[in-house]
Amino acid sequence: MFNRSSFPSRRGVAATLAGLPFAGAAAAAGSGALAADLAGLTDITTRAKPIDTAERAARLARAQTLMRQAGIGAIVIEPGSSMVYFTGVFWHRSERVTLAILPATGEPCLVTPFFERPSVEQTLGIPVDIRVWQEDENPFSIAAAFLTERDLAKERLGMEETVRFFIADGLARVMPHATIVSADPVVRGCRMVKTAAEIALMQAATDVTIAAYRNVHPRVRAGMTNHDIAAMMDAATTKLGGSPEFSLVLVGPAAALPHGSRAPQVVADGAIVLMDCGCTVQGYQSDVSRTFVFGTASEEQRRVWNQVAKGQQIAFAAARIGAAAGSVDDAVRGYYASLGYGPGYRLPGLSHRTGHGIGLDGHEPVNLVHGERTPLAPGMCFSDEPGLYLPGRFGVRLEDCFHMTGTGPRWFSTPPVSIDQPV
Repeated sequence: MFNRSSFPSRRGVAATLAGLPFAGAAAAAGSGALAADLAGLTDITTRAKPIDTAERAARLARAQTLMRQAGIGAIVIEPGSSMVYFTGVFWHRSERVTLAILPATGEPCLVTPFFERPSVEQTLGIPVDIRVWQEDENPFSIAAAFLTERDLAKERLGMEETVRFFIADGLARVMPHATIVSADPVVRGCRMVKTAAEIALMQAATDVTIAAYRNVHPRVRAGMTNHDIAAMMDAATTKLGGSPEFSLVLVGPAAALPHGSRAPQVVADGAIVLMDCGCTVQGYQSDVSRTFVFGTASEEQRRVWNQVAKGQQIAFAAARIGAAAGSVDDAVRGYYASLGYGPGYRLPGLSHRTGHGIGLDGHEPVNLVHGERTPLAPGMCFSDEPGLYLPGRFGVRLEDCFHMTGTGPRWFSTPPVSIDQPV
């Protein structure tokens, strides 16, 4: 569930690996104990295969087919996950424009600053027509020249959904006869359905996160802070071959806030510990949440944990080929309402959607949320995380991701069986 940008306060991996001591009880153990605890971990991602040129060529062909079906002449993409998806280029966004332009036929174009070209080319994964612009030139004029050469300057021009306004506006100014439209039918039509190669990388990332949980869970001690535990999770993830993406740890009443609290949090006997962690392998993400009690669980904690575990299974059972994505959320919410939670998104209860799409981004379209009508299809990937939150007391979230097959959903990670065996 967790999106790293929504909660920036967490311990960095570099500091952990440099041997800096943890706060609280972990400080007494020091970095030597951390090194010993990580000694048995090895990189488990060595067989992960990156996306190859042939797969990217197939993605481009699929996108061009969808463009022609939608009557779109070309689509425009900024640096980010969609640019990685189609071109392989890992780059950053700034006021200096870099764009990928995918036409409905023929070779794509990459527009980038002249002095950035050598760096941008380092991750380029497909043949493209590279057009550069100097600091005193208008990059949109460079893009317009390419589109004019392809007889596309008067066609419908699709904007990938995260393209910034000044870019769409700049292109419209230099191509006044073009019609700017959404590129969602093309980009979502490609990215929402994962291939076997993508699913294999997501499986590798999930395997890392589960292995890291198994390393960290028995090492949690009274007196540790949420940041101590997050740092251990990051260190284990790195040693196992993943790139830590987020490690959200919520202790006690903070667990009732799905994306956390800045209030001090310290592990004590009987406290709920909610962990929401993920990593990337070759850019593809995992997202797994586990909730357990340090010490002995109360009757209420155990009851709520079991209710969430059943809610997760209800969501999984509702995820059937052709079913509307929103019907998965409705099935869980109906069960929770029968227990007296809610209704709807009210608290105490489930205040967020049941799940989200996942792939190169931790959160991708579409969501398992009330009202979403997109039918589930083979290759779609989702989180399944119908938590329950009791404000001021505690919360429970269990999260495992699944992908749709021709016969229904299949887990990336197996949900835990009880609060006593959370990982």
